[in-house]
Amino acid sequence: MAATKKNTSALNEKEGVSQPETLNKEIVKHLKNLKKKPQAVGELISGILSQNQAALSRAITIIESTAQKHQQQAKEIIENCLPHANKSIRIGITGVPGVGKSTFIESFGKLLISEGKKVAVLTVDPSSSISKGSILGDKTRMEDLVKEENAFIRPSASGDTLGGVARKTRETIILCEAAGFDVILIETVGVGQSETAVHSMTDFFLLLKLAGAGDELQGIKRGIMEMADSIIINKADGENLKAAKLAKTEFNRALHLYPAKESGWAPKTLLCSAIKNEGISEIWDVISNYFETVKSNGYFQYKRKEQNKFWLLQTIESRLKSEFYANATVKKELEKQLKALNENKTTPFEAAEKLLSIKNN
Repeated sequence: MAATKKNTSALNEKEGVSQPETLNKEIVKHLKNLKKKPQAVGELISGILSQNQAALSRAITIIESTAQKHQQQAKEIIENCLPHANKSIRIGITGVPGVGKSTFIESFGKLLISEGKKVAVLTVDPSSSISKGSILGDKTRMEDLVKEENAFIRPSASGDTLGGVARKTRETIILCEAAGFDVILIETVGVGQSETAVHSMTDFFLLLKLAGAGDELQGIKRGIMEMADSIIINKADGENLKAAKLAKTEFNRALHLYPAKESGWAPKTLLCSAIKNEGISEIWDVISNYFETVKSNGYFQYKRKEQNKFWLLQTIESRLKSEFYANATVKKELEKQLKALNENKTTPFEAAEKLLSIKNN
């Protein structure tokens, strides 16, 4: 009798080929230990003063943290770095979204590094009001500059700060200066509200513009243009070159309508093409001339004192605000007032008056 043949399924699973390890277990273990045992504050301070960028990044993270456990550490870091600060020049860069700020900063930063400067770039990305997240993609946009040994790029989220300046940008400047950076570039999100804050923490204010945007003489731009120490018409290349030259003429005419600056400096309008690296060196020449002017007439020192005064007042406001909302009595009363407000039993002004009077008692 013939043996019956055993049916076998074509779906039988065969033993596969084992995949090689893709991660170094020792490195993974080391990184986990670093997370469990954060560096001591003293080590971070020593690292910053020895120009270690990894230590600088970790210290900035502590500075930006809202966690209560980091507050004392942040204070200690700032106090130890402050005596080594104030040795750089601070340049604020603003402009509407799409004007090419990241491309300009990359070209400009590479020029400064080629002249022996150490450059720190502090960029601020807008935070979503819905998810509270930020893209923080500036390092990706500045792919060449980020590879430079003497460059440091730190993107930060604007959070709930109005106008697009990170809550701890001022403290970050101090840390970067202590780490030996000669030039600090601060880029805003370009939403039209952050210029005053950036102007208050920088020595030179650079305004990037586009040709044909239709805002050469708009009165709404007057405040921003009055703050600018130089106006740069970017993307002045190809078919846009003619329009850029016309825009330069219009802006020069507009600048003559504004009162003379307290610094004694006459703002300059320049053309550049950041993507083609054209006109960048001329911009640095203008900035260098500006610093020669303001350092010789004493305005540079005066503005630094004004910056410190502004930082003091802003710090007081920030501290009062955080302490107010952290108060347990205020938290409880705030819920009651919000409920009353929703039921039309009170007005925002009456509710605010009650909350403030509770805090003051």
